[in-house]
Amino acid sequence: RSEINQNSKYLKVSNLRISDAGTYICECGSDSDSISLHVVKLTISSNGHFLPGDDLELTLMHNSHNSQPRFSITLFNSHNSIVTPDVLQNEVPQKYVLKVKQLQPTDSGTWICNMRSDSPSISENISFNVKVLGFEKTLLERIYAAVDSTVTLSWHLNFQKIGWKEFFTGQLNWKQGNAINHELLDFNATADGELRETKKRSQALLEIPEMKRDSTVKVKIPKIQLRHSGEYTCQLLYNRRYIQSKTELVVMRVSANPPGPLPKGAEMTLLCQVSSPIPPNVHLLWERVNGTKMDSKKSKQSETEVEVKVTAAGMWNCHLMEDNNMKLSLNYTVEEAPAWMSYTVIGVIIGAGVLMFVLACLGIMAGMSWQRRRQWAKRMARARQYLLEKKTCQCQQ
Repeated sequence: RSEINQNSKYLKVSNLRISDAGTYICECGSDSDSISLHVVKLTISSNGHFLPGDDLELTLMHNSHNSQPRFSITLFNSHNSIVTPDVLQNEVPQKYVLKVKQLQPTDSGTWICNMRSDSPSISENISFNVKVLGFEKTLLERIYAAVDSTVTLSWHLNFQKIGWKEFFTGQLNWKQGNAINHELLDFNATADGELRETKKRSQALLEIPEMKRDSTVKVKIPKIQLRHSGEYTCQLLYNRRYIQSKTELVVMRVSANPPGPLPKGAEMTLLCQVSSPIPPNVHLLWERVNGTKMDSKKSKQSETEVEVKVTAAGMWNCHLMEDNNMKLSLNYTVEEAPAWMSYTVIGVIIGAGVLMFVLACLGIMAGMSWQRRRQWAKRMARARQYLLEKKTCQCQQ
């Protein structure tokens, strides 16, 4: 593993080992010179491959022939910021064990370990790679969508960005409330950085786009309905451990009862509804456009619907509010029915009243007729009874 350049008299040692440390002496006749070689071996836990939340553990082994300098160690992460690790072992100058807790995908990249000593004077930078497999969006994402709209849910993985060469698998699931998980898709990633679909479950309500050569998992939902709401989870499995990212889909709709134009003098109920359950910081608010504070109604905490009674034409907006931020707004326009329709409605109401009166009268007459027939039947029954008992009527002479 060593060679000497005959012209410059340089000694080159390749693939250094911890045992190569020591004092090297160059002799030329009666003259000689010595150089002390210090060798440091850096070992990274998990071979530099991590999942979010894992701890990075560094072990630094130092070897020299004569002196054993004490090093001060400084860590720089991939953003060139100083990281303060926990020192697990520093009892002997030959071994240092450091730990960095709770790695995140943003920690991926080239780290630098700076080792500095005053006696002897040493300052050396050792670079190493850290790869944290995960999602580019780490926080829970909540998406609000209106009924009959189209939405595409996506999860962006970072395995291509960080040059991940290890094999891992994944799964996409959908769950509504406390119902059983629906498995939508299985996939894996190859060592060459390609995402491949391995199994697609048939879901008539959902569309799973074909995977291209990128790092994104998608599910498309055309013409959303309330039944499409729920929690969609993308899960990655590596080395018998897993991580996951969740997207919560909340669906909203507005409707009227009865639907259609509002006749003069009639009443209509406007209903604003969202899929359940909803977070406690989310509420619904009906407001009439250009109306007053009286023309508004707010849902109570954890209520999934709110309704208002309307007696006049106009436009109403239902706002879905998260804290004080409006996330979605749907409008409903109440139109006034034409005059002929109002007259028709009045005529129908009057006609219905007259019909009810006629039916009531017919019922009374039928009841009286039935009562007379009943009395006549009773008289006939008594007459028959008298004849059977041979009773006769005596006429006055």
